[in-house]
Amino acid sequence: MATKIQSVGSLQKGSSIILEGTACRVVDIQVSRPGKHGHAKVRLTAVGLVDDKKRIVVMPGHDSVDVPIIEKKSAQVLSIQGNTANVMDSESYETFDLRIPEELKDEVAEGVNVMYWVILNDKVMKQVKPQN
Repeated sequence: MATKIQSVGSLQKGSSIILEGTACRVVDIQVSRPGKHGHAKVRLTAVGLVDDKKRIVVMPGHDSVDVPIIEKKSAQVLSIQGNTANVMDSESYETFDLRIPEELKDEVAEGVNVMYWVILNDKVMKQVKPQN
């Protein structure tokens, strides 16, 4: 589980963050003005990278949060069974199964190279690489 710590105040739209133990992409940030006692509040709206679930959290602007380190790797599709593709990593030659996302169903075929992300302990197929 590769993570680093970052201040909530330095996050931007499109940043990654860990909320409720899940890696999420920040889609909206609202910062309130500092009040009488001097602390601004940050309202984060984030969508899960793996489960697409929307999460909203309010926290002080000076707090620190965990940010996932996302590894982007490539693999070759060996076989397809339903919504799952058996793939082989291009560097380590490790074979494993990946779920095929709805938007990539038409493009994924045997022998095609795909890009996948390693997020915390999950592997997610993100795109099909163009043929040379």
